Amino acid sequence: MRNVIPSTTALRTFVAAARHLTFTGAADELFLTQSAVSKQIRTLEESLGVTLFVRVNRGLVLTQLGRLYLDEVSPLLTQLAIASGKLSTLSTAPSSLTLRISAILGDRWLLPRFPRFAQSHPDVDVQFTSLLSRDRTQETEPDGAFMYGEGVWPGCISDYLFGRRMVLVASPSLLDRIPLTSLDAITQCPLLKHFEVPYAWDEFCNEHGLALPQQTHFIRYEFYSTMLKAAIAGMGMALVPIVYAQEELQRGELVNPLQLGCTSKYGYYFVLPERRQNDPALAVFRSWLLQEAQETRNALAGPGVTPDTACMDTY
Repeated sequence: MRNVIPSTTALRTFVAAARHLTFTGAADELFLTQSAVSKQIRTLEESLGVTLFVRVNRGLVLTQLGRLYLDEVSPLLTQLAIASGKLSTLSTAPSSLTLRISAILGDRWLLPRFPRFAQSHPDVDVQFTSLLSRDRTQETEPDGAFMYGEGVWPGCISDYLFGRRMVLVASPSLLDRIPLTSLDAITQCPLLKHFEVPYAWDEFCNEHGLALPQQTHFIRYEFYSTMLKAAIAGMGMALVPIVYAQEELQRGELVNPLQLGCTSKYGYYFVLPERRQNDPALAVFRSWLLQEAQETRNALAGPGVTPDTACMDTY
């Protein structure tokens, strides 16, 4: 069996001639001369070793082999056109990124700033996800993720953003009931604790030399947003990343008793797989993100206070 692969020009000419059953109709469709169409069909028949058309006075008639060949060739040309169209679309479509992010980090920090990125880089389409599929049973792998930890994830590159500066917050109503005149008075208050950050109070106590009694009343929360509302309601004192408490502190809904806080070894990082570090869209987003994070750290430091970094975070 001969391995014959005709040119796409010959195949398109054959399909057009079969559609019109005249060389004239095929020539008009393909913007060719009638003689060029006739030559393409003749060359195709010679390469295949079969007769595709029978010439009659007023046009053409497909032979039985010609009809069989038409049924095979037409879908292939259609698929080739679709594949080429898809490739052309992809080459001009915006780059797409899917990023994992927690609700509070998006709400309190990223999304208020994100329009600046979207306006400067309209060619990068960023989607945010919690990693759950539509049926909420399966995780999908993101292009990058905002993660909380010490900054080391195997096989990944991590960039420190913020979060190592923790601040002690309480509502004015709680402090009216339990005046915080000294550090030891903290032991008289219920303490609010984040499920995913159970060591925050240990870090606070170690930094300030405070010993909590065994009967200390801890109330645990899954989300910082919920814990902040509980603190505002006077349910206890909370330790939260200062970046998340700025609005409540500025409005006076929460105060920072005795100007206390602590430095944690944990913080928020932007994490991406090592294999994706040269991705152009990720590189653009990463550069913008790190600049925004640096500006945030500088703003939170205040006059005369060292900005926090991944290695040293001064409260």
